[in-house]
Amino acid sequence: MKRRALVTGGAGFLGSHLCERLLAEGMEVIAMDNLLTGDLANIAGLFGREGFTFVKQDVTQFIHVPGPLHYILHFASPASPIDYQKLPIQTLKVGSLGTHKALGLAKEKGARFLLASTSECYGDPLVHPQPETYWGNVNPVGPRGVYDEAKRFAEAMTMAYRRFHGLETRIVRIFNTYGPRMRLKDGRVLPAFMSQGLRGEPLTVFGDGSQTRSFCFVDDLIEGIFRLLMSDEPEPVNIGNPSELTILEFAEKVRALTGGKSEIVFKPLPTDDPKVRQPDISKARKVLGWEPAVDLDEGLERTLDYFRRKVLEVEPRP
Repeated sequence: MKRRALVTGGAGFLGSHLCERLLAEGMEVIAMDNLLTGDLANIAGLFGREGFTFVKQDVTQFIHVPGPLHYILHFASPASPIDYQKLPIQTLKVGSLGTHKALGLAKEKGARFLLASTSECYGDPLVHPQPETYWGNVNPVGPRGVYDEAKRFAEAMTMAYRRFHGLETRIVRIFNTYGPRMRLKDGRVLPAFMSQGLRGEPLTVFGDGSQTRSFCFVDDLIEGIFRLLMSDEPEPVNIGNPSELTILEFAEKVRALTGGKSEIVFKPLPTDDPKVRQPDISKARKVLGWEPAVDLDEGLERTLDYFRRKVLEVEPRP
């Protein structure tokens, strides 16, 4: 019997890449998404492929999947600031009720469960870089709290199912990831810079640009997630690129890549925006034998072609 996997949020940026990888590994894949922030265009190339099924469903409702399941990968959630601040209740519900429903299905099927968590569990960190042992510095009542606390609750629920029910569980803490299939206007820094630069518009930098991020190309992230899924590691594992740079440095890099015509403008820093973000990937190196292989310049070049096509779709040339 072929192994079968359910990917919630399967029509999203990361979920769609994950579906492709699991299919390439010879699995049957069910992508489940309510399309609140996902897009069928992300998985258009998978329709008609043997072993692939799409189900439109809100995972905060009861989930029924006929037949056996060997893996459940819970990626359903708004993940960008513009999404989770516009959809705060839905974000909290998918992190709590959605995780509970997905875990219940994993228990019923005897499936291995992998939770897509986030570096936002660390909040605006006081420890740098961030190891998995750091408990974080999160404002639970701030505007970012709906996402941060949803994921922290999801981690607690996942660990409770492991301890109480003996469920096989995995938790990946995902750091800033980029690549094809990101939305043009999802509030994240790379889509904003890419689309602004390609249009010749000013690049918007919040604060003075001294805050740092570490950007991981999507192919590297998916490789790390797959290795974690197949590992025996039940505790959270950071997956991200430890190469850190300031947002201003990143803006200048994208500006040069997109033609160098855009000026850089500065706006006030949003509430609770993390000042630093860099994963400690010592555990991923040791336990999974994983580290990123695609450097930022190569990854940006591979991403630029996608964004150039998307900008032309929205604003076709005369």
